[in-house]
Amino acid sequence: MGTVVMIKGDDITLVSQAVQDAVRQLLGDGDRSLMVEEVGEDHYVREGADPDLAPLVNAAHTPPFLTEKRIVIGRHLGLFTKGEQVAPLVRWLEDPLDSTDLVLVWEKGSNSTRLGAVPKSLKDAIAKRGGTEVDASPTGKSRRALLDQQMADAAVRLDASARALIADRLGDDVGRLRSIVEALLSTFGSGAPLAADDIDPFLGEAADVPPWELTDALDNADIAVALDRLHRMMSGGDRHPLQVLATLHAHYQRALALDGAPVSDERGAAELLGIKGSTFPAKKALTLTRRLGSARIRQAMLLLAEADLALRGASAVEPEAVMEVLVARLARMGK
Repeated sequence: MGTVVMIKGDDITLVSQAVQDAVRQLLGDGDRSLMVEEVGEDHYVREGADPDLAPLVNAAHTPPFLTEKRIVIGRHLGLFTKGEQVAPLVRWLEDPLDSTDLVLVWEKGSNSTRLGAVPKSLKDAIAKRGGTEVDASPTGKSRRALLDQQMADAAVRLDASARALIADRLGDDVGRLRSIVEALLSTFGSGAPLAADDIDPFLGEAADVPPWELTDALDNADIAVALDRLHRMMSGGDRHPLQVLATLHAHYQRALALDGAPVSDERGAAELLGIKGSTFPAKKALTLTRRLGSARIRQAMLLLAEADLALRGASAVEPEAVMEVLVARLARMGK
């Protein structure tokens, strides 16, 4: 029976690496030119018609030639978010060609703004066939765990200082690690023990960080860290100052919504804020509300409004400077 792998994610680099790893494992010593066929958005989309999975299903139905099996890669499957759209693929999974290994890649299309959920019928069909699922865009602690695992598996030996520097410099951009390790390997050789000073020249500029690192620094009244995270979001992450401002506004808007509200715990705060799932964000918002108090929450909202006007042309000050002053003032309020 053929293998079925579902790779999901919206991080282009991590998804590509996961696809390469899956194909390499399935291919073994086989001839890629004979065994592998990739089907993607260009095959599904025809002018004036809805996306159609038929090219992928046809490829999966095709028997191998001069080899024992074929590996079919279905890219950009995030184009198909409805059950009826994936029905042909579900039917194939119910009666698959045993000589076909199928790598399904749930990623956005070129014009997609977001990655939708996998239809339940497809998830169930993959599970029934004993397929495996790979999360190629982990978040939060899972993302750091992936980085730690990749550093531990590296062909060079990274000491504690090197691992700490990599984690700090790469931030949210876990996908950069593989190319960095390859450069270190070609320079120092396999098994070389490396410290922070050895690897620093290979790391490049500091990468993007998730927004919560900035808001956590503000909540902790750590001006230096907050400014560092701001710069990394705007330079390494290519975020426009207005995007960062929107993040900050949402953060303090939660505190404002809870100020004076009849809630006493994080569950009540989550219900009032409309937060589903984990109540941890509600707990942080409630803690911030209590720490700042009404007067400082109102002051924070006023600072945000003034920065918004400045960024939209009310001031001749450079946008980066506007954000630096704003972040410093917000962090100082948390003391």
